[in-house]
Amino acid sequence: MTTKERLIIFDTTLRDGEQSPGAAMTKDEKLRIARQLEKLRVDVIEAGFPASSDGDFEAVTAIARAIRGSTVCALSRTSDSDIRRAGAAIRGARSGRIHTFIATSPLHMEKKLRMTPEQVLEDAVNAVRLAREFTDDVEFSAEDAGRSELDFLCQIVEAVISAGARTVNLPDTVGYNLPDQYANTIRLIRERVPNSDKAVFSVHCHNDLGLAVANSLAAVLKGGARQVECTINGLGERAGNASLEEIVMAIRTRQDLFPCDTGIDTTQIVATSRLVSGITGFPVQPNKAVVGANAFAHESGIHQDGVLKSRDTYEIMKAEDVGWRTNKLVLGKLSGRSAFRNRLKELGIEMESEAAVLAAFKRFKELADKKREIFDEDIQALVSEEEATHYFEHYRLVYVKSGVETGETPQARVVVAVDGAEQEAQAQGSGPVDAVFKAVESIACSNADLLLFSVNNITSGSDAQGEVTVRLSKGGRVVNGQGADTDIITASAKAYVNALNKLHSNLERIHPQV
Repeated sequence: MTTKERLIIFDTTLRDGEQSPGAAMTKDEKLRIARQLEKLRVDVIEAGFPASSDGDFEAVTAIARAIRGSTVCALSRTSDSDIRRAGAAIRGARSGRIHTFIATSPLHMEKKLRMTPEQVLEDAVNAVRLAREFTDDVEFSAEDAGRSELDFLCQIVEAVISAGARTVNLPDTVGYNLPDQYANTIRLIRERVPNSDKAVFSVHCHNDLGLAVANSLAAVLKGGARQVECTINGLGERAGNASLEEIVMAIRTRQDLFPCDTGIDTTQIVATSRLVSGITGFPVQPNKAVVGANAFAHESGIHQDGVLKSRDTYEIMKAEDVGWRTNKLVLGKLSGRSAFRNRLKELGIEMESEAAVLAAFKRFKELADKKREIFDEDIQALVSEEEATHYFEHYRLVYVKSGVETGETPQARVVVAVDGAEQEAQAQGSGPVDAVFKAVESIACSNADLLLFSVNNITSGSDAQGEVTVRLSKGGRVVNGQGADTDIITASAKAYVNALNKLHSNLERIHPQV
């Protein structure tokens, strides 16, 4: 048998994924995700856009110093200042890459850049040459390649490869292409460019027409691309990017067709999906492929009968291969700290200190008093809640009480500690959650706009914890707050207070789109 070619997985959750409105992350949150991506064995982690803000520069720098198992990549435009900023950010990386880009479609060159094709070509070549002064690993992207003219793409690709680009990315930036069309474009460029064998061809597809994964797979199978740029849960601006978990599992499942495979540790997929969802506040829909709660569920009697007789009748993947656990019931009210620590280890959860473990264990015991059966998902939620509140303690929820009767206006009473001093407030609202938010807001006086209120059940059953996400906006800053509890009203209050703390802190940076 011949050895399979390696398909490079380039994860851009921390850069392109962060461009989803409301998904901006702190440096510490980016580090947590980067370490999990390293555990997932992602080949390249695009850590951010250093020139966009001081916060992003610091985050990329920290990730470059911390990550040793993956290449750390910094994005830049073709300007000298962008490239020098990117080079400085990846200086401490064991393996660093600069990814520089410029638009190549007639529409973008004329309307956005106001540059001629000749000027764009010159900028691209100069950018690659400058980037090579900081690293041998340089990637060039022809933004909006999906709507660019083939002859010009061939010209610019040949030129940037001659200038030293090791990877050439041909993105479908606006999700416009169809699979056969996109694959054919990649194939023709590789055939027509004389030095195409000197670079890896990459694809970066957006999901505006729901074709990001299909286009990426077609480019790999029929176009000869050997790098796919994607994000966890398909996170990204507008309709999102190609989903990493879908790309990886499609290629792994259909090895009868694909001449390549990835080095991804697929058993880390679900854990990575949950971490990204928890930090960004973007829940995973139940019917999402691979990582959705229903991805391996069978309701139909015919399907259930088939699966019981032979799993492969209706399951083309094994749930445990992507990180779902078949034995989810793990701990109970009488479980001790040793059992709790062991379960954290089995779940791949690493906490920064013994104090953090003990704080999480305290939350676990409080939850066990309310809920008889504690599942893996419950533990992951309480750990995420502990880590989310660890850095932000200007406001602390002390007490919440809400009342609602048919025909009566809902009321709420809350006690919130502000820098340790307790304050009490009461309010009425259109519902109990609205009343709680108004009571908390009367203490905080943040004047923030509520952009999102989302409730998801963590596990099944009437005693399941509810996980609430609150998204607030103020002065161009967009933050997410999370809270979990068996009582939805309490979970909502926790999420609102968590979001207020992020607004108050200096750790949450201004969103890169602002």
